[in-house]
Amino acid sequence: MKNIKKIIENQRKFFATGTTFSLDFRLQQLKKLREILENHEAEIVAALQKDLHKHPSETLLHEVMILMNELRYTIKNLKKWAHTSRTRTPFPLMWPGKSTISYEPHGCALIIGAWNFPLLLTLLPLIGAMSAGNCCIVKPSEIAIHTQSLIQKLISAYFPPEYIAVITADANEMENVLSEKYDYIFFTGSARIGKKILAGAAQHLTPVTLELGGKSPCIIDESANIPFAAQRIIWGKFLNAGQTCIAPDYLYVHESRKTELIEQLIKTLIKFYGQDAKQSDCYGRIINQTHLQRLKLLLQSGEILFGGAVCDETRYIAPTLIDDISWQDAIMQEEIFGPLLPILTFNHVDQVIKEVNQHPQPLALYLFTQNKQHEKKIIKQIAFGTGCINDCIMQIANHYLPFGGVGQSGMGKYHGKTSFETFSQRKSIYKKNTLVHIKWPYPPHTKNKLWWLRKLLRF
Repeated sequence: MKNIKKIIENQRKFFATGTTFSLDFRLQQLKKLREILENHEAEIVAALQKDLHKHPSETLLHEVMILMNELRYTIKNLKKWAHTSRTRTPFPLMWPGKSTISYEPHGCALIIGAWNFPLLLTLLPLIGAMSAGNCCIVKPSEIAIHTQSLIQKLISAYFPPEYIAVITADANEMENVLSEKYDYIFFTGSARIGKKILAGAAQHLTPVTLELGGKSPCIIDESANIPFAAQRIIWGKFLNAGQTCIAPDYLYVHESRKTELIEQLIKTLIKFYGQDAKQSDCYGRIINQTHLQRLKLLLQSGEILFGGAVCDETRYIAPTLIDDISWQDAIMQEEIFGPLLPILTFNHVDQVIKEVNQHPQPLALYLFTQNKQHEKKIIKQIAFGTGCINDCIMQIANHYLPFGGVGQSGMGKYHGKTSFETFSQRKSIYKKNTLVHIKWPYPPHTKNKLWWLRKLLRF
């Protein structure tokens, strides 16, 4: 790993020149980032194929396209977002005067990416940081090694290190990285590592965004369109072999629809991936042996209805449906983050609300229903970060929606304008008109002033 102190020092010097405060400069750099995606598609596809066995269509749809849409939206709207805005000023206490809010960059931002969508989850926050005018140190996940190497190669070719620098570091080296002072830290990953990030940031009172995970429920009530729900669930769950932070972690299906749902889930799995998903080029692989062995232990829970096959050599686990599960089983004690889908049942929606709320707040929640009362009740009474009604995971593709968790599933939001705001600090200014000098707040405080003050309190 390069000397992190020297990188930070050089970035602070560059930031102090004021170059990144220019909106024209920011737009030029964002367009360079867009050029990377446009000019290096083949390399990106190859890297993700090697790391996660991703099909080219999956890479383009779920990584590159989301980044391109975010870039287009940001480039189009940046000048409007960054414009100093005037806000209201209380009357008569602060009259005459005016109040404004402006946005300024934090300074040197550290962005720590994740391995499951290693391009998307590294570059998406980078877009926000660049749009806000920060210098950035980018740390891709070392687990997705081919994508890490490609990001380092491309960023280094397009941007000077005093502006955007890419570092590589393993778990031990990250302790040194986190001991340094940054002006903002953005982390995507597990809650366990997120706690370490937060503890390190606390030493310097550095603001952070933590994009974590959790056990995201998918609820299917008695009114749901089961064939439709099955296809959206299978796609959202088994995309990237289940290694998606917002994938449905488990199903909560009404008892009366369970049999029908299972039939449709199996039918859809065969339709999408064939009788043997190992032969499908559309089905991913587990990132490494550590995660494979963890998932194999979780396979010991419940009764396997479909799937269950494992190949250690190719890091393959078949898409698996699991029945006869309770909250006490090991598979319900942690985020699965793999192609295992437990199925629980309920008889009344209040049971779902009670049981979900007894556990840490999930990053996402999905509900398949035609019942508007159930929809309103669940959205209002369960705390979660983001979600969908009658769909899965699509909220991440909407740059108009802030994305992030709550409680154990994260803190802070990003995407679109929210990313710009996250990586900016708001500067509030009140400007007094000197032509009118109101002196009544000054001492000495007389009875007459007190009388007027009481009048103002009722104003």
